[in-house]
Amino acid sequence: MEELEKEFWEIIQTVADEVDQFFMGISEMVDTFFDFTEEVTEQLQESIATEIEDYFSEITEPFLDTYWDMEDVVSDIDSAFPYPVEATPDKNPACMGCIHYHGHAYGGNLLVCGMHPHGWDDENCPDRE
Repeated sequence: MEELEKEFWEIIQTVADEVDQFFMGISEMVDTFFDFTEEVTEQLQESIATEIEDYFSEITEPFLDTYWDMEDVVSDIDSAFPYPVEATPDKNPACMGCIHYHGHAYGGNLLVCGMHPHGWDDENCPDRE
Protein backbone atom coordinates (compact mmCIF):
# COMPACT_ATOMS: atom_id res chain seq x y z
CA MET A 1 0.00 0.00 0.00
CA GLU A 2 2.88 2.31 0.67
CA GLU A 3 4.07 1.66 -2.81
CA LEU A 4 0.70 2.69 -4.21
CA GLU A 5 0.75 5.88 -2.15
CA LYS A 6 4.25 6.66 -3.30
CA GLU A 7 3.29 6.14 -6.96
CA PHE A 8 0.18 8.29 -6.48
CA TRP A 9 2.24 11.20 -5.10
CA GLU A 10 4.79 10.79 -7.85
CA ILE A 11 2.00 10.98 -10.44
CA ILE A 12 0.59 14.09 -8.72
CA GLN A 13 4.08 15.63 -8.67
CA THR A 14 4.60 14.82 -12.35
CA VAL A 15 1.21 16.33 -13.25
CA ALA A 16 2.03 19.43 -11.17
CA ASP A 17 5.40 19.75 -12.92
CA GLU A 18 3.75 19.37 -16.33
CA VAL A 19 1.07 21.94 -15.45
CA ASP A 20 3.81 24.30 -14.19
CA GLN A 21 5.80 23.86 -17.40
CA PHE A 22 2.63 24.36 -19.46
CA PHE A 23 1.84 27.66 -17.74
CA MET A 24 5.48 28.76 -17.93
CA GLY A 25 5.32 28.11 -21.68
CA ILE A 26 2.10 30.10 -21.93
CA SER A 27 3.65 32.88 -19.84
CA GLU A 28 6.64 33.00 -22.19
CA MET A 29 4.31 33.02 -25.20
CA VAL A 30 2.27 35.88 -23.69
CA ASP A 31 5.46 37.84 -22.92
CA THR A 32 6.70 37.26 -26.46
CA PHE A 33 3.32 38.31 -27.86
CA PHE A 34 3.28 41.54 -25.85
CA ASP A 35 6.89 42.30 -26.78
CA PHE A 36 5.98 41.73 -30.43
CA THR A 37 2.81 43.81 -30.10
CA GLU A 38 4.74 46.64 -28.46
CA GLU A 39 7.37 46.55 -31.21
CA VAL A 40 4.74 46.51 -33.97
CA THR A 41 2.87 49.38 -32.28
CA GLU A 42 6.04 51.46 -32.12
CA GLN A 43 6.80 50.75 -35.77
CA LEU A 44 3.24 51.60 -36.80
CA GLN A 45 3.28 54.84 -34.82
CA GLU A 46 6.61 55.84 -36.34
CA SER A 47 5.56 54.92 -39.87
CA ILE A 48 2.13 56.53 -39.52
CA ALA A 49 3.68 59.68 -38.05
CA THR A 50 6.19 59.77 -40.89
CA GLU A 51 3.49 59.24 -43.52
CA ILE A 52 1.28 61.95 -42.00
CA GLU A 53 4.23 64.34 -41.85
CA ASP A 54 5.08 63.60 -45.48
CA TYR A 55 1.44 64.04 -46.49
CA PHE A 56 1.15 67.42 -44.77
CA SER A 57 4.48 68.49 -46.23
CA GLU A 58 3.21 67.69 -49.72
CA ILE A 59 0.06 69.70 -49.06
CA THR A 60 1.62 72.68 -47.31
CA GLU A 61 4.84 73.13 -49.29
CA PRO A 62 3.22 74.89 -52.28
CA PHE A 63 1.38 77.28 -49.97
CA LEU A 64 4.47 77.96 -47.90
CA ASP A 65 6.56 78.54 -51.03
CA THR A 66 3.95 81.03 -52.25
CA TYR A 67 3.88 82.67 -48.83
CA TRP A 68 7.67 83.07 -48.73
CA ASP A 69 7.62 84.45 -52.29
CA MET A 70 4.86 86.90 -51.33
CA GLU A 71 6.79 87.98 -48.24
CA ASP A 72 9.53 89.28 -50.54
CA VAL A 73 6.96 91.32 -52.48
CA VAL A 74 5.11 92.56 -49.39
CA SER A 75 8.33 93.71 -47.70
CA ASP A 76 8.72 96.29 -50.52
CA ILE A 77 5.31 97.85 -49.63
CA ASP A 78 4.98 100.35 -46.78
CA SER A 79 3.90 98.31 -43.77
CA ALA A 80 1.66 101.16 -42.52
CA PHE A 81 -0.49 101.09 -45.69
CA PRO A 82 -3.37 102.00 -45.22
CA TYR A 83 -3.34 103.86 -41.93
CA PRO A 84 -5.99 105.81 -40.01
CA VAL A 85 -5.91 109.61 -39.67
CA GLU A 86 -7.97 111.32 -36.96
CA ALA A 87 -9.92 114.50 -37.74
CA THR A 88 -8.59 117.40 -35.62
CA PRO A 89 -9.57 121.06 -35.14
CA ASP A 90 -6.61 122.00 -37.37
CA LYS A 91 -7.25 119.45 -40.12
CA ASN A 92 -10.82 118.58 -41.21
CA PRO A 93 -12.66 120.18 -38.27
CA ALA A 94 -16.05 119.67 -39.94
CA CYS A 95 -15.44 115.93 -39.90
CA MET A 96 -14.91 115.54 -36.15
CA GLY A 97 -17.66 113.21 -34.91
CA CYS A 98 -19.27 112.78 -38.35
CA ILE A 99 -20.50 109.26 -39.11
CA HIS A 100 -19.37 109.59 -42.74
CA TYR A 101 -15.75 110.26 -41.81
CA HIS A 102 -13.54 107.50 -43.25
CA GLY A 103 -10.13 108.92 -42.37
CA HIS A 104 -7.68 106.42 -43.84
CA ALA A 105 -4.62 107.30 -45.87
CA TYR A 106 -3.87 105.13 -48.90
CA GLY A 107 -0.38 105.52 -50.30
CA GLY A 108 -0.12 108.84 -48.47
CA ASN A 109 -3.47 110.13 -49.84
CA LEU A 110 -6.14 110.79 -47.21
CA LEU A 111 -9.69 109.70 -48.08
CA VAL A 112 -11.86 111.85 -45.82
CA CYS A 113 -15.32 110.56 -46.83
CA GLY A 114 -17.31 109.40 -49.84
CA MET A 115 -19.07 112.72 -50.40
CA HIS A 116 -15.97 114.90 -49.94
CA PRO A 117 -12.87 112.80 -50.61
CA HIS A 118 -10.52 115.70 -49.79
CA GLY A 119 -12.57 117.07 -46.90
CA TRP A 120 -14.70 120.20 -46.48
CA ASP A 121 -13.16 123.70 -46.50
CA ASP A 122 -14.86 125.12 -43.39
CA GLU A 123 -16.61 123.81 -40.27
CA ASN A 124 -20.10 123.71 -41.81
CA CYS A 125 -20.21 120.56 -44.00
CA PRO A 126 -23.71 120.16 -45.52
CA ASP A 127 -23.47 116.33 -45.29
CA ARG A 128 -22.36 116.16 -41.64
CA GLU A 129 -24.30 113.67 -39.51
